[in-house]
Amino acid sequence: MTAETWPIALLLGVTGLAVGSFLNVVIYRVPEGLSVLHPPSRCPACGHQIRPWENIPVLSWLLLRGRCSGCGARISVRYPLVELLTAVLWLLMLWRFDLTAELPAYLYLVSAGVALAFIDLDHKRLPDVLTLPSYPVALVLLAVPAVTDGAWDSWLRALAAGALLLLFYGILWFAYPAGMGFGDVKLAGVLGIYLGWLSWSILVLGGFLGFLLGAVVGLALMLVGRATRKTGVPFGPFMIAGTLVAVVWGDAVVEWYSTLAFG
Repeated sequence: MTAETWPIALLLGVTGLAVGSFLNVVIYRVPEGLSVLHPPSRCPACGHQIRPWENIPVLSWLLLRGRCSGCGARISVRYPLVELLTAVLWLLMLWRFDLTAELPAYLYLVSAGVALAFIDLDHKRLPDVLTLPSYPVALVLLAVPAVTDGAWDSWLRALAAGALLLLFYGILWFAYPAGMGFGDVKLAGVLGIYLGWLSWSILVLGGFLGFLLGAVVGLALMLVGRATRKTGVPFGPFMIAGTLVAVVWGDAVVEWYSTLAFG
């Protein structure tokens, strides 16, 4: 980022906090089949309607000391953490893409990814209402830089990469359905679009990192006695994390590996 980008960074950081606050609503309501717009947010313990000053991202949680102002029930620390995580990821996308036409597409990826990851952790499923619309959204948002920058080759590669990763996960699911949910298959195509836009090598790296992170965390859970070989661990968060790592640092990783392998 350049010096001129810092005001934009501040604006995006604040906007990311606000989007993270909305994602908390999405994470809670979408799995229950509830509207994310109505009714206004309330305390699940006492029904106290959240007032505007109680809904300021992160700050309200700190001022309320993590408790409902109506009944004193504890408010999970995960709420401000989701807000902070979203803001940090938005800023990482700005650092990665600067003020280019690609940026909105990857801000959407981050936002949808945070919501899907936490829903998968909570419910071990990836709702179609979030995953399936992400296909046309990704292709439309990436069509903007394809038009403005003449990058139709990248757009076509993204389309092909999404289809290939979808097919790869579909084969894995068909071969061993007990080891992977079909929601992971549908998510794979979306992630493949974003990875493929960047390059084929980033696609391979992002796909590989998802499995690597899942294996490392699964092994760690078994070592500390929190899981066994038969314990079902949501895979969506690892797919999303692997994709984001590849998007942000993939070029450096690919260059490092190429230098190591081929000199």
